[in-house]
Amino acid sequence: MERRFVVLSASMGAGHDAVAGELARRLRARGHDVLVRDVLALLPPGAGAALRSFYRASVRYAPQLYAGIYAAFLSPGEGPRPGTSPLAALAERRLTDLVERRGADAVVSTFHLAAQITGRMRERKVLEIPSAVVVIDFAVHRGWLHPGNDLHLCVTEAAAEAARRGTGRPAAAPGPVVPPEFLAAAGAPDARWRATLTRHAPDRPAVLLSAGAWGVGSGLKSTAQALSHHGCLPVLLCGRDERLRQRAARLPGVLALGWVGDLAGLMSAARVLVDNAAGQTAVQALAAGLPVIGYRPIPGHGAEGVREMAAAGLSAYAESPGELLATVGRLALDGPGRSRRIAEGRAAFRADAAQLLCDLAG
Repeated sequence: MERRFVVLSASMGAGHDAVAGELARRLRARGHDVLVRDVLALLPPGAGAALRSFYRASVRYAPQLYAGIYAAFLSPGEGPRPGTSPLAALAERRLTDLVERRGADAVVSTFHLAAQITGRMRERKVLEIPSAVVVIDFAVHRGWLHPGNDLHLCVTEAAAEAARRGTGRPAAAPGPVVPPEFLAAAGAPDARWRATLTRHAPDRPAVLLSAGAWGVGSGLKSTAQALSHHGCLPVLLCGRDERLRQRAARLPGVLALGWVGDLAGLMSAARVLVDNAAGQTAVQALAAGLPVIGYRPIPGHGAEGVREMAAAGLSAYAESPGELLATVGRLALDGPGRSRRIAEGRAAFRADAAQLLCDLAG
């Protein structure tokens, strides 16, 4: 039976949209109708853009400010703290209208503000259809958790347990949601990317250095230079930050790339990913069979996520430049350590989140 889903994403970087898009693809492949909407567009005019601009500016230029905001509003823990309820309330009328126009059977959130909106509405029975939250972070902060939602789908069992404790509601751990091309890339190096990397640095292992869609991170250029001096080809993924790409391109021994359309192919030809956020790039690397090292994480959810990902045994965590270089050297080489890390990463993909959403919709 065809079901109608509304999937709420957020244009905060690219990760939330990537998960929403993949869920929509899977649900449509099962014959269902799916509408994906940016939750920021449900806020009053201008509010969503202002929120996105403030977040982007704070993580790029004032990371300690963002760390403070995260600690005050989102970080796990007991005790009264301010929440996002006032902001969530501003979107309720538009979401109600959207659900009614679509005749939706379920709402799915891939961003924590959306989870607060649907949870509040479900709790008060304003939203009468099931609501699921797909938690894309390894660290399940307070924003993801509202007891009004019917189901939380998480990347690890530890995250699912945190969701169950925080809400008293069901949670499952199907694993990360990534497009199929990343899973298909494992063990099959892309010939075009392999030729490109070999042309830039023959006999040097390619190490991807991720800065997310917005080119965010501390010490990216110095880390790239250290990797180059260590005998690697650092490939700095600058996202959509053209200024960062141009500056990094002037560094000797460094390959600086803008937005990469075929990231799965590039990952298949690389040896290691150095990551600072434990976001979608990191889980895509797991699917592609690329070992992940967390290093110099961005503050707030990034720092907590990198630690939780390492605690789950899905990545390594380097606390110093020397530790980073030693870990890269170990994981870039074929051997039991690299093979074990790849196998553990692939095992994170346990089940299909889309099927669980279908079960919830009935």
